[in-house]
Amino acid sequence: MAGAKRFLFATFFCILGLSANGFTPYATSQIRGRNIQHTTIHNGNPLISLYSSKSSDGVCTVQILMSDTGGGHRASANALRDAFDVLYPGKFECDIVDIYTEYGPFWPFNGYVEGYKLMAKYSFLWDLFFQFGETDFGLWLNDCLLSTFCFEPFKDCMNRPSGSTGKRADMVVSVHPLCQDLPLKILSNLDSNGSSRDPNVRTTPFATVVTDLGGAHKTWFNPAVDKCFVPSDVLNEKALSRGLKPSQIVQYGLPIRKGFWSDGASVGKAANQEGASNGLRLQLGLEAELPTVLVVGGGDGMGGIVDIAKALGGKLGESGSSPVYQLVVVCGNNQAAQKELSSQQWGAGVKVVVKGFVNNMDEWMRASDTLVTKAGPGTIAEACICGLPCMLFAYLPGQEEGNVPFVENSGFGKYSGDPKVIADTVSSWLSSPENMESMKASALAAARPSATLDIAADLAEIAFAKKLTKDKVLVTVR
Repeated sequence: MAGAKRFLFATFFCILGLSANGFTPYATSQIRGRNIQHTTIHNGNPLISLYSSKSSDGVCTVQILMSDTGGGHRASANALRDAFDVLYPGKFECDIVDIYTEYGPFWPFNGYVEGYKLMAKYSFLWDLFFQFGETDFGLWLNDCLLSTFCFEPFKDCMNRPSGSTGKRADMVVSVHPLCQDLPLKILSNLDSNGSSRDPNVRTTPFATVVTDLGGAHKTWFNPAVDKCFVPSDVLNEKALSRGLKPSQIVQYGLPIRKGFWSDGASVGKAANQEGASNGLRLQLGLEAELPTVLVVGGGDGMGGIVDIAKALGGKLGESGSSPVYQLVVVCGNNQAAQKELSSQQWGAGVKVVVKGFVNNMDEWMRASDTLVTKAGPGTIAEACICGLPCMLFAYLPGQEEGNVPFVENSGFGKYSGDPKVIADTVSSWLSSPENMESMKASALAAARPSATLDIAADLAEIAFAKKLTKDKVLVTVR
């Protein structure tokens, strides 16, 4: 079974064949038997891609390392894969791997996902784990244990054939804090035919895409990477404090799901078009003209969503003898919460819709007027694009704690863990259209809707440049 699973991952690649939406080819030149086709992306910068007569020649393979400790890491990996497919249809093949679950030699290395779920449920455990891991001793111990027990199995992962080329990946990208230090050593070992583990002798490109927002663990930042993509000023400063040079750091924003991609002008226009929101509400089975509050607890439905929904529904239910507002509660995979809230009796002033896991969160957000959520970085970034004021009710100590001041200081939300305070705060927002408009504008100002495409474009340049260098071809990009 393990062998079959490993084989499937080894042959997994992504060519969606999507058309380049808004990306127009404008020039082609011939270099040593290859066609270099330039394309124009949304911000007008030219990109390059390779074309040749062989199906696998000119294809770039990217191995994206992550672990499913929270849904954001895989979501970011999938977003980058989709961006490659849009920018360069058929020219990138991505190998997305949960390296700890698939290649961890034994517990606890292959049990990180379950360990994360336990610590997320009892956040004091996560706080201890996070803080200890940031100490010099914690960093040394982590490096020592991984190098001792995981080097060889992780080397098998990073040396496996990637995509249709039959060779290991042309480039490695990390979207997880524990996928920097050891993978960099392994790449050096592979590139030097086993003679060195010094990251400075590495020749295979390696980039980090940080998927946290207002705070991040030290293990995200290794000075040996080629590029480190960060989403915020706070993490830019932390990268510098960890020894990265300004030339290594690129700040665009968070990679987010494809449904949220668009340019800032159209996002702002759509977020303020009442007719567009009303039409979307009708498609989702909602009342078209009722102000809408969306409550989400993440894919796992964590964070006391039942108490919050009851308090908020009770408060809004007092607003009239017929529905004045509507409340949508997305419980994720928390079936117990969905069942309890579905059987709840609500006041006359609110219409309540309870959902389980949804795969069209972009539509639910765009149909809403405000969002109640835990302080996950991806959800906050997506809310900004939709112009949603955010009421935050929970966060993981450590990396998510910094997301609270990010939202509050940007002027589009507040934090409270008290369901009554949450209900009173959201109710006060809804009763003040002027305040809502101001918060929506602040959310849109913090939005980075093109970040995913920008990151993928830069990664593509690195990968193409490396591939051309292997063929002794010199080309200038951008």
